[in-house]
Amino acid sequence: MTDGRSGRWAVVLGASAGAGGAIARAVAVDPGLHVFGVHRNHFPDQAAALADDVRAAGREALLHVADAGTADGAASCAAFLADAVPPKSVALMVHALSGASIGHFLAADGQKEPLHPKQFEKTFNYLAHSFAYWVQELYRRDLLAPGARMLGLTNTLHDSLLHHLGLVAGAKAALEMYVKQLALELGPVGHRVNLLKFGTIVTPALRTVLGADAIARIEELHRRMVPAGRMCTAEEVGRCVSLLMRDDAAWFNGATIDFTGGVALRLMDLLFEGK
Repeated sequence: MTDGRSGRWAVVLGASAGAGGAIARAVAVDPGLHVFGVHRNHFPDQAAALADDVRAAGREALLHVADAGTADGAASCAAFLADAVPPKSVALMVHALSGASIGHFLAADGQKEPLHPKQFEKTFNYLAHSFAYWVQELYRRDLLAPGARMLGLTNTLHDSLLHHLGLVAGAKAALEMYVKQLALELGPVGHRVNLLKFGTIVTPALRTVLGADAIARIEELHRRMVPAGRMCTAEEVGRCVSLLMRDDAAWFNGATIDFTGGVALRLMDLLFEGK
């Protein structure tokens, strides 16, 4: 190990860019964890930069290209990890996977077909089931360090039925229940399982999907919605996870932690704006 003081690892699923990348960078500095990151190589340049940044912080970076969003993927990745790190060394697991399908449950204008069962399966695998699969694998292989933290990520958009995000919202609701159940089961042995809800952040994936014009509209909307007058950043999410790793935060368990910046506080003002 390059860090004899700690020797503890963070497992970050979806680690190359966006919130996952920012979290990996943050926890490499505070509390000083080595990083095992799994990604699908969609953003190879960002993944390489992440590895450089983690190593510059004096920690090991082990980035693994694989599909972490299925039961088989979780099992094979965890087996690879178990060969690379000591038992009881994973202090943090962060589930930052994406891979959802959007659309309507019923055929609607502009959509020839409703959501297909394969899209249900994929969305729930990536956004919900894989969180539980990974916890199972880390626990079964005795990789969890004493007092390990497991953290799912969610967003304010997932609370709504906005446009065609109903399937995403359903999967995130399942994730919230998995967090609570796992917190109940792992609490007696000292581990903590929580869900971090943060405001919309601009990521490379979001830019690719929505385009520059839509991103500009989203940023303007958040300037009006959020009391601070701006969107959350990925770096702020990363620093929040560093805070949650401290002993002072050990009593959080089974919680959905609000890190939205009060995004809904001005909702009524906006509804009646100009009246």
